[in-house]
Amino acid sequence: MDDSCGLYSWFAVEARHNRERAVADLLQAKGLESFLPTYEEPRQWSDRVKLTELPLFPGYLFCRLNSERRMPILTTPGVRRIVCFGSTPVPVPETEIEAVRRFIKSKLKIQPWPFLEIGQTVKIQKGPLAGVEGILQEFRGNYRVVVSIALLQRSIAAEMDGTWIKATHPCALPSKSYVAAAY
Repeated sequence: MDDSCGLYSWFAVEARHNRERAVADLLQAKGLESFLPTYEEPRQWSDRVKLTELPLFPGYLFCRLNSERRMPILTTPGVRRIVCFGSTPVPVPETEIEAVRRFIKSKLKIQPWPFLEIGQTVKIQKGPLAGVEGILQEFRGNYRVVVSIALLQRSIAAEMDGTWIKATHPCALPSKSYVAAAY
């Protein structure tokens, strides 16, 4: 593939449920470079435990392509779409693809993880605060969940393990009425 004009970039391709491996293989057969990051997870069978290879990003894989020539991807069985903003495909930065490749090559135990952003509403899933909702903050490399009383414009916060929290809504910063007054 000649990338002298910079036309070839990585794009996220959405695949039908449980078809990621088949789509990756079909794209490779068409001469396209595809990347399906996977991890191993133990699964209990009736008589044994077996390591199963699963997609790190269920429903998605990556393909290097010229965004002007999408038909070979879109006509591949099992492909739903190329991830776009509006009708324009959005490339995945090479640095992000390389970071995922390095994680996989490291042989460390990797697994999918929820995408949480600072300022996002989260619900605490474990520990003594299970069931409480708050706003995710970062404090000295740890997570802090802030709960506010809007009427009083006051807040309280607690630090906790990141595995205890889960996003409740798509990332959205709280309205100004939930921001604690400086004191």
